Amino acid sequence: MSSHYHFVCNDCGSDYPSEPFRYLCPLCESENQPDQPPKGVLKMVYPYDEILQNIPAKARFEELKKNHFIDLLPIAKIESYGCLRIGETPVYQIHKLEGNKLKFNLFIKDDSQNPTFSFKDRASALVSAYACEHGIEKIVAASTGNAGSSLAGICASQHQNAIIIVPKNVPKAKLLQIITYGATPVLVDGNYDVAFELSLEATRKFGWFNRNTAFNPLTIEGKKTVAFEIYDRFRENMPNLIFVPVGDGVIISGVYKGFEDLLKLQIIHKIPIIISVQSQKSDNLNRNLNMEQFEIIPATTVADSISVDIPRNFRMAEKYITEYQGESICVSDDEIIEASAILARNSGVFAEPAASASMAGMLKYLKLNKLKEERNVLVLSTGSGLKDLNTPLSRIVLPSPVYPSIDALKSL
Repeated sequence: MSSHYHFVCNDCGSDYPSEPFRYLCPLCESENQPDQPPKGVLKMVYPYDEILQNIPAKARFEELKKNHFIDLLPIAKIESYGCLRIGETPVYQIHKLEGNKLKFNLFIKDDSQNPTFSFKDRASALVSAYACEHGIEKIVAASTGNAGSSLAGICASQHQNAIIIVPKNVPKAKLLQIITYGATPVLVDGNYDVAFELSLEATRKFGWFNRNTAFNPLTIEGKKTVAFEIYDRFRENMPNLIFVPVGDGVIISGVYKGFEDLLKLQIIHKIPIIISVQSQKSDNLNRNLNMEQFEIIPATTVADSISVDIPRNFRMAEKYITEYQGESICVSDDEIIEASAILARNSGVFAEPAASASMAGMLKYLKLNKLKEERNVLVLSTGSGLKDLNTPLSRIVLPSPVYPSIDALKSL
């Protein structure tokens, strides 16, 4: 089995070997309180010095890419991913917004092109691949929808058993995916945090492998692959700004971790400015950055995938944002819904509310004149608009039927 990595605690810095597998640092986990973001989230660290010595600088990224970045992943072989194509999602450039030519270069990284139409496939696929290599057949996850439908689809392709615990108000499209993929859905009378705690209890009692973000360190490793793809696409013209939608803080931590790996391997010499975008109605990560006491305000945003009371990966996300001079911004739900429509009209990319939060953040920066002409700007779009139709349908007026004659088209 793969052992070319070890675990390091985000909070106390303790080192642990790759075997046995760990979810959290046992020293810090004992200090955790139910109403606070957990301590002890683990980071997987690789033998960067050996890679630096063994692969010449000019060939380093190409060699890693040729081997599917296996030297930077906690699995033994890339075939463990199974038959589905994970990642390698397209980047589109938008030259105009609402008819106005942009003075900067705007790009959309469309991760809705993953197999289950969500960025979460990157994490689910690595969890599933690890489980395959270790003979694990039953995986549990708590989810607001996307992580659950993602794990259900990936496990279906790998013939694994997935148990998905979701809030009872999960969007029907996501629940439909979970059921259709053949997973076992469990709807709980409560929010994501209730589902999360129940999944942890199931892991302790039944020994099920747990996919939860900010609990299973594999999820960050899966999500970091987007950073490798961004570098591969842009190389010396790397984006100056990357807008990321944020809920529990794992996606943004994954983006940072991927760039940090490249930084440690001297492939890049600077990490782009990464902007954490949250809804004003679910701002528990952004609002608490660099605060002495963590304060929870219940989340009420329509963007269900980033609706989180306790951002489980707060401590790692805060550490990354602080260390690499990241930024944060909050947008209203109305701005999120409008951004989804603007993105669709101007690019053909239809994003769900949580995914279009990043676009809303970019538009707010544009309104505040914070985007310089020479900049390359990347918006990370994380999920398909077909994942949640209720929200956009509530904001539009459907056309009335017309008599099917050519005269009805004259005014169009």
